Amino acid sequence: MLRPHPPAPHRMSIVDNKKAFHDYFIEERYEAGMVLEGWEVKSIRAGRAQLKEAYVIIRNAEIFLFGAHISPLPTASTHVSPDPVRTRKLLLKSEEIKRLIGKVERAGYTLLPLNLHYQRGRIKCEVGLAKGKKQHDKRDTERDRDAKREVDRAMKQNRR
Repeated sequence: MLRPHPPAPHRMSIVDNKKAFHDYFIEERYEAGMVLEGWEVKSIRAGRAQLKEAYVIIRNAEIFLFGAHISPLPTASTHVSPDPVRTRKLLLKSEEIKRLIGKVERAGYTLLPLNLHYQRGRIKCEVGLAKGKKQHDKRDTERDRDAKREVDRAMKQNRR
């Protein structure tokens, strides 16, 4: 049985998709490599990537990152015509891809990019298997977060 990748302690985050955690329950996480062009790597290293509107699609038993915006650097892309929102291929093991395809097609899950991070010098994308939240779930999550914040604040004041 395949297990999702555990979060690696030696990775450095580049950009997070906070909207994904607000709108979805993340049930499993997978770490995928990305097929990038040279100007995209330079732009990501300069912090010019955004995952807010991005999602992951499955086409012909391959997984692609769709809608991620990587703004080109004016100095790094003089000889190419960069497309900031082009579809980028994600690299996973074939067993993981088959498992994800089954879940997405049968169980009503969706795939979302959760973050971009460095792992041993490579840029990786963390993909989450997610189920959509209803409006009342979002309110519950917000209420729980506010309550936790107040408890933390009270505990901090008691320590003084």
